[in-house]
Amino acid sequence: MKTATFPLAPCVGVSLEEARYVMGLMAGTSLDGIDAALVRITGAGDEIQIKTLATHHSPYTPEERGGLLNLIYETSLADLCAWDAYLGERFAQTALELLQRAQPPRVDFIGSHGQTVWHAPDGTLLGKPTPNTLQIGQPDVIAARVGVPVVADFRTRDMAYGGQGAPLVPLVDWLLLRSESEHRVALNIGGMANITILPAGGSPDTVLAFDTGPGNALIDAAVRLLTQGKHTYDKDGKWASEGKVNEPLVNYLMEHSYFQQPPPKSTGRETFGEQMVESLYIAFRLKLREFAATLTEFTARTIADALQRFVLPQYPIQRIIVSGGGVHNPVLMARLRAQLPNMRFEPSAQYGIDPDFKEAIAFAVLADRFMQGLPATYPNTTGARQPSLAGKLALP
Repeated sequence: MKTATFPLAPCVGVSLEEARYVMGLMAGTSLDGIDAALVRITGAGDEIQIKTLATHHSPYTPEERGGLLNLIYETSLADLCAWDAYLGERFAQTALELLQRAQPPRVDFIGSHGQTVWHAPDGTLLGKPTPNTLQIGQPDVIAARVGVPVVADFRTRDMAYGGQGAPLVPLVDWLLLRSESEHRVALNIGGMANITILPAGGSPDTVLAFDTGPGNALIDAAVRLLTQGKHTYDKDGKWASEGKVNEPLVNYLMEHSYFQQPPPKSTGRETFGEQMVESLYIAFRLKLREFAATLTEFTARTIADALQRFVLPQYPIQRIIVSGGGVHNPVLMARLRAQLPNMRFEPSAQYGIDPDFKEAIAFAVLADRFMQGLPATYPNTTGARQPSLAGKLALP
């Protein structure tokens, strides 16, 4: 069955023959806050050009971060509904702050990923497969406050067609980072780590992608736990650099069943999050520096193992383009280089993509893709049965 295309851009007063000013909003699994990126998009189809005009980060307060963690692990329906509306206001506030600072000629529409609070592509209910995912941050609130259309809820249609609903950025990686002459990998190290394989000269349906496992999530959770919340991440890898890796624990973690699964696959903090860190701390009683060093080594090893097992036998990759918060952790990057000594690691900034705002930029691009009526997810990246559109539209 072919995917129907029904361009929505003209329906909301947007011409694809002119430049579009689009904002992307993103809150990741690290729970550090909301990223916003304002981009100018020209062209159409697979030949668009993108220029980032401005970016803005609005950090979550400790109370917001703690409240979201409680929501994820100890939720009630009343809390879930309240947080959905609250984050709609917070996302709108972040968008308005960026607009006030950037003063663009206009904003045509917004792409908002929202805040993932649950992602269970392998979920079951009453003995039946029930893939499910939930991102909150009510798009109708954002549309009403900012006064422009909002594309949101990017994952559910892909899951309805049998996909994992993730990762969503591979199509954007292909649009922005592909090469006609060399195979490339785009590596994003956020709360989770994911890779996109871009075959030389390939079309979107040749792109491969999957989550390799944890990115910053386990390291961040260990720091929060062992500092009683005084610190939220290992800045510059300082504690990891001062600690000794506990090899038995790394070897134990590498036996996790997720790493044995072939791609496409995706994961989240439901698997690699606070509950795992708490159980590991109870079992191993590591000090902060040893814990940080061990989890940093584990994260690097899982990324390298995924490449060596599932990618390099087929594609002679030599260039890895890195984005996400992990690019700022010198210990993590050093361990990756040690695991993959023949690889050339380059930050996405060298390709005009701010590594801290790549995903916010991506959701602006995915919203534009939705407005064009073009698919954004493909079988090779999510496991879906067919390419599909990504998103739903909220009007002001």
